[in-house]
Amino acid sequence: MAILSSETIRLGASAASKQEAIQQAGALLVSSGCVAANYVDGMLKREQVISTYLGNGVAIPHGQHENMADVIRTGIAVVQFPAGVEWEPGELAYLVIGIAANADEHVGVLANLAEVIEDEAIVQQLAQTSDPLQILEQLGRVREEEAYDEERHHAGA
Repeated sequence: MAILSSETIRLGASAASKQEAIQQAGALLVSSGCVAANYVDGMLKREQVISTYLGNGVAIPHGQHENMADVIRTGIAVVQFPAGVEWEPGELAYLVIGIAANADEHVGVLANLAEVIEDEAIVQQLAQTSDPLQILEQLGRVREEEAYDEERHHAGA
C-alpha cells in the first residue's frame, strides 16, 4: 500500500490553531488505517516538546517514540492550508505533513520530503493547487527516483 495517496491529501483546509491543524492531519492518518487514534495525542504532545515546523511553510507533525505501538503502517497525510496556519510566531504553515512510521522508516520518509520542501516555489505551488495529484506527483517523485537509484545500486550499475 502506498505511503501517500490521493485519499491522504486534503486540499483547501483551514484551522484556527496548529493543534487543530495537527488533529486534521492525524485524522487523515487514522481514517487511512495508518495509525490508531491514540497516535494523534502523541503528535500533539510532541509539538508541545519541540516544534515540527521546518520552515518554508511546511510542518511535519509526528508522534513520539512512545506512540510506535499505535502505528499500524507507515503513511503520510498532507493537509493544505492555502491561507496558512500560524505554527510559530510570524511563521505560517501552508502544508502540514503528518507522518507515521515504524522503527526507523521515518528517516527515509523525511529524506524523501526534504528535496521538495527545500524549494520555496514548489511549496507555494503545492500550497495553492486545487489538484491533489500535483502534491502526489511532487512528493511521490522523490520516492520513485530514490527507488530507481537503489535498484541501480543493487544491480551494480
